Amino acid sequence: MPGRRYLSIWFRHLITDQHIRHQPAHKNEAFVFATREKNLDIVSFASPAAVSHGIHTGMVLSDARLLLPDVRILPGNPDPGRLLRQIALRFNRYSPIVAVDPPDGLLIDITGCAHLWGGEAAYYTDIVTRILDGGYDVRAAIADTAGAAWAFTRHLKRPLIVPPGEHKTYLPTLPPTALRLSTAILERLRSLGMSRIRHILDQPRTTLTPRFGKELLQRLDQAFGETEEYLLPVVPPVPYRERLPCLEPVVTAGGIEYALTRLLEILCGRLEQEGKGLRTALLQCHRVDGKVMQLTAGTIRATCSITHLLKLFETRIPTIEPGLGIELFTLEAPVTEDAPPGQESLWGGHRAVEIAEFLDRITAKTGSVVFSRMLPAQHHWPERSFRSVLPDQSESNETWPADPRPIHLFDPPEPISVTAPIPDYPPMSFRYRNTLYKVAAANGPTRIENEWWVDTARPRDYYTVEDEQGARYWIFRSGHYEDEQPARWYLHGLFA
Repeated sequence: MPGRRYLSIWFRHLITDQHIRHQPAHKNEAFVFATREKNLDIVSFASPAAVSHGIHTGMVLSDARLLLPDVRILPGNPDPGRLLRQIALRFNRYSPIVAVDPPDGLLIDITGCAHLWGGEAAYYTDIVTRILDGGYDVRAAIADTAGAAWAFTRHLKRPLIVPPGEHKTYLPTLPPTALRLSTAILERLRSLGMSRIRHILDQPRTTLTPRFGKELLQRLDQAFGETEEYLLPVVPPVPYRERLPCLEPVVTAGGIEYALTRLLEILCGRLEQEGKGLRTALLQCHRVDGKVMQLTAGTIRATCSITHLLKLFETRIPTIEPGLGIELFTLEAPVTEDAPPGQESLWGGHRAVEIAEFLDRITAKTGSVVFSRMLPAQHHWPERSFRSVLPDQSESNETWPADPRPIHLFDPPEPISVTAPIPDYPPMSFRYRNTLYKVAAANGPTRIENEWWVDTARPRDYYTVEDEQGARYWIFRSGHYEDEQPARWYLHGLFA
């Protein structure tokens, strides 16, 4: 619409640029993300190096491998929408109206904002430079309408800051793909020989709707400014923060505890109404002399239990020095999670709340997380078949191996010498650290191969053996007797 200005930002390689930010070593490497669609592996995102070899989004993965056999296939299915929302929240400093433009862009209403930076040129340069410095390959354009800015970003080499009123000069020269039309309409326009927007404008409007529906005219009117396009801005999350001013300065531990209780009642009541729970709580005590004392408490699971949260704070309330008195208390929940009523599952147990609160109290006293969980990992090698996670980590999609394995594993496995009657038979005895153990019973072998895409280690044949004193061991032979390199034996674990 007249008088308004819009900025369109196009992240040309959004997901792969984000991956490179976390893995700089992959910057010049050709890699793709793939997803499963209709029994086919499809390229969902391709790095700039992969694109330079002809690989593109939507290509069948087997075709991509034909073009570039060494292309790296990365696991996972990243969500560009979530990443765009995170980036959009950071752009609220430039405009209060920042909208996500799936799958790889942002649309910003910059009306009345650019003069704060000294004009549109300085405003544009500041935004683009900040994004480029962050590691994203980006193009951007400013125009009178959101549709025109979107079109110029992706189809116009210059100028990228189109003066007011001049978008109607440049739009007719662009292809119909600049109008954000569906694939079906674009194919129909192509079949009719309409390769430029001016070819569409030459047609009577009364004939366009029966042929192409309302979408074509709507996009035309939005781009040229005949119809207003409303952007749905990304709204920053409302901070969970409560204040409690004091009529008289508080100087006692009892007063601090009372203030904390009142704040917890208000904050937890609000969270409970919204179906959320607190994971981290920050208490700040503002003294009359201007100093701020603060305490932090964390929980393993989302909670709204005032009693439990008070117990996490109570041991550290005496550490607060009120000085001449505290005149203002604030309580903030910087980390929250959805906590629907009746949530009682933790590690499959029936006393989830009691276990989580017990671990929280221990952590509050030690000052750090001292617990971890073991979850199965997708690896054959026993020492890589599990991973250590924090207690609040969700369950793994993997399952533990069906065969019994010892709780205590040696990493790396300990070398031993073995006496066996004939090759491929269980050992009769083994020597470990100068001590001879005679085998009374044995079970095995169980063959475990390594993943070929990890490394080329030799296969292992595992035996569960029991000595004459009843102790049980997990040992294995690495390699085969007929190999050129002699087979070696190792002790890998001890059973309880």
